[in-house]
Amino acid sequence: MAAITAQDMVNRYMQAEIDLLEGGKDVQINGRRMTMAELPQIRAGRLEWERRAASEGRNGRSGHALATFG
Repeated sequence: MAAITAQDMVNRYMQAEIDLLEGGKDVQINGRRMTMAELPQIRAGRLEWERRAASEGRNGRSGHALATFG
């Protein structure tokens, strides 16, 4: 089985969010069933995985540059 990447998880959370918003009563992510009432948790999970995916894209660097003045 291939390893699941952070971007894979972003895609799963985005699909779950879309499914709920399009009228689905519940969705399943990694074996956990979620309902429309849990939309805030789904969005929070998506944001967390987006941060992780962005970090992977930067090879773990913070994305902030250090400047030297003087």
